[in-house]
Amino acid sequence: MRSKRIVTGMGVALVLLAFAVTARAQGPLFKNTTTGNPKLKSIEAISFGPKGLLLIGDGRGSQVVAVDTGDTTKKTWTKTEVKKIKDELANRVGTTGKGIEILKMAVNPASQKAYFAVRIMQGKKDLILTMDADGKINEFDLENVKHVRVALPADTKVATITDITWAGDRVLVAAQANETFGSKIFVISGPLDNESKCACVSAETFHVAHNRWETKAPIRTVLPYEEKGKKYLVGAFTCTPVVKYSIDDLQSGAKVKGMSVIELGSGNTPLGMFTYEKGGKKYILMNTKRFMKAFGPSPYWTVRIDYDLLQENTKVNEKALLRLKGNNESATDRAQMMTDYHGVMTMARLDDERALGVRTDGKGGFDLVVLALP
Repeated sequence: MRSKRIVTGMGVALVLLAFAVTARAQGPLFKNTTTGNPKLKSIEAISFGPKGLLLIGDGRGSQVVAVDTGDTTKKTWTKTEVKKIKDELANRVGTTGKGIEILKMAVNPASQKAYFAVRIMQGKKDLILTMDADGKINEFDLENVKHVRVALPADTKVATITDITWAGDRVLVAAQANETFGSKIFVISGPLDNESKCACVSAETFHVAHNRWETKAPIRTVLPYEEKGKKYLVGAFTCTPVVKYSIDDLQSGAKVKGMSVIELGSGNTPLGMFTYEKGGKKYILMNTKRFMKAFGPSPYWTVRIDYDLLQENTKVNEKALLRLKGNNESATDRAQMMTDYHGVMTMARLDDERALGVRTDGKGGFDLVVLALP
């Protein structure tokens, strides 16, 4: 079947949460908030909306938390590199670089402050550390913050939340869940409210490298997209189709199929992506991890994708564009590997010209680097 409504399949479920919020500067982000500790059980994904709005995915707690950080004073980032970033962050919490794991990184566009979701390995405690433009590191204290907690449906057994993105009038959240259908979307109306309810949608994706429709592989990273007034969720999967779903189709109980517009190569896991403009042209920058033989000096590599590919509505799914030919040679110049980003494990857009990334040297060393947008 190729219709937008399909029968339920088997597999490991992926959860996408899209809870609608007011996007315009004149509209409120919250209907109401609670002041206190949101009682997170995990911090698996972080991202920012407008006005310092911090979004946190807590898969273990089966919730999404939105925090009013109050962090809205911009200070231009002047550092070009911070050596041994894991050690620097670990020192703030009284351990060593080997004692923490950097889960995610996000940059607050309102302040240019970097936020790190960090896991302390002893006790598996998750917390958020920040670094400002001068390199000063602090813990983001969640003990007494204005926040909203949006619970996931009790019958959805979420294993982990993989990504969150602000979508203008929605927040889109990707997750993996232990259910029979492989892809789900939840919609929660805004402004954000602790009492918001989720509408559930199921989705299926054509994996170009495998030449079949699948529901098992989780969406790893997401971003919003708008075309001719119509809004979409764009997601990237392991083995790496880039797919768009019409948000208009995300009605409660619906079963939808996405449109795969390009496949970046099998044997890769997307880690994060964002959009930017350079020379009058828009791009998507995506970093990935190679779990088969590496293409270059690091299993962590980054690809630049022409943003206009998202407009494709005919050459999709079985006819979707391939980045590589069968002999691993380039098949298109519309998706290119960026060698300056080799080794980048997690990244975020810093401003109109730069990105911030955590880079590994493959020998246990980790540096925070500022890179020009390609």
